[in-house]
Amino acid sequence: MNLLGDKKMGQDQTKQQIQKGLQLYQSNQTEKALQVWTKVLEKTTDAAGKFRVLGCLITAHSEMGRYKDMLKFAVIQIDTARELEDPDYLTESYLNLARSNEKLCEFQKTISYCKTCLNMQGTSVSLQLNGQVSLSLGNAYLGLSVFQKALECFEKALRYAHNNDDKMLECRVCCSLGGLYTQLKDLEKALFFPCKAAELVNDYGKGWSLKYRAMSQYHMAVAYRKLARLTDAMECCEESMKIALQHGDRPLQALCLLCFADIHRSHGDIEKAIPRYDSSMSIMTEIGNRMGQTQVLMGVAKCWLHQKEMDKALDGLQKAQELAEEIGNKLCLLKVHCLSEIVYRTRQQQRELRAHVVRFHECVEEMELYCGMCGESIGEKNCQLQALPCSHVFHLRCLQTNGSRGCPNCRRSSVKPGFV
Repeated sequence: MNLLGDKKMGQDQTKQQIQKGLQLYQSNQTEKALQVWTKVLEKTTDAAGKFRVLGCLITAHSEMGRYKDMLKFAVIQIDTARELEDPDYLTESYLNLARSNEKLCEFQKTISYCKTCLNMQGTSVSLQLNGQVSLSLGNAYLGLSVFQKALECFEKALRYAHNNDDKMLECRVCCSLGGLYTQLKDLEKALFFPCKAAELVNDYGKGWSLKYRAMSQYHMAVAYRKLARLTDAMECCEESMKIALQHGDRPLQALCLLCFADIHRSHGDIEKAIPRYDSSMSIMTEIGNRMGQTQVLMGVAKCWLHQKEMDKALDGLQKAQELAEEIGNKLCLLKVHCLSEIVYRTRQQQRELRAHVVRFHECVEEMELYCGMCGESIGEKNCQLQALPCSHVFHLRCLQTNGSRGCPNCRRSSVKPGFV
């Protein structure tokens, strides 16, 4: 009986200490919260308590941009979940492992861990996590520029959010959809989705972390910048940066600095843009956001192109190409080839120019970045798009003109090679 009493007392103390850490964390005393949780992790013998405290440490390190530490705790959490022999704990720990790899731009690993989560036969808790798993899976496909699968996963995540009345998840999915349509250059949707996320924050977000407001404002800023509404872009980005600085959110600070730099570049103010790019690059490198580093390098290359500094532009583009190949992001590669074409055309270096033109067209084919009805490219200029139920994307005008007799892309891919 005593042993049971001691165990119960230990569990209660663990709960109290976890709660204490959460209160410190919510009042922005992050380092103190981490000390409390680390102590609990060292002392507790209660596996369920250990699992919970690891969850807190994973979230905190994610928000601070300490992704390698996040991954380290996620690996420990997997072992703890195995000890507990509970499918719900195991699903949650694999989701945390997927997210850690997503943050480190290890997109293939993210996909693999997400699929492991979805294959687990857990209880209702696991089913509730499926929406978050689908979101992480969608983000990974977006990181690899596999747009059809990314859209499919985001729509699945939205269905889970609606079925479970999970407004937080809906908010995060809307931000990711904003990111997807920004890349495909349907700028109406690129702005609509983060605006929808901002509405959700205003209507339901009183008890939420401010990061949700900051996240929606950042995505709005990106869309406004692409739409050349630079005053609106600056306003949203400043709002997002203010929250990021208050909360020590390094990843968001890096993204805001990148957005500020892009706004200055759009204004033609290269002298203001370059230091912002440098500051963003410094944080992106520190936290290990290789996708962000690639975007910074391309922004800087565009500045050098603007200044007719071809050698410097080419140097940045070559570094961006290496990073994009490393993480497998095809859209970044396509943009690198497109910008490299400008350099080699200016220099009249025909052999190099041809090589980049060929690679550019290969990237377009690989990503299916063309409308299967009119054959024109997608993502080159601002254009309204529409996805069919299979998640293949077409120009809205083509679907309205031709109607839909099934998806031409799906029809093409189902034709057997022997009968072509």
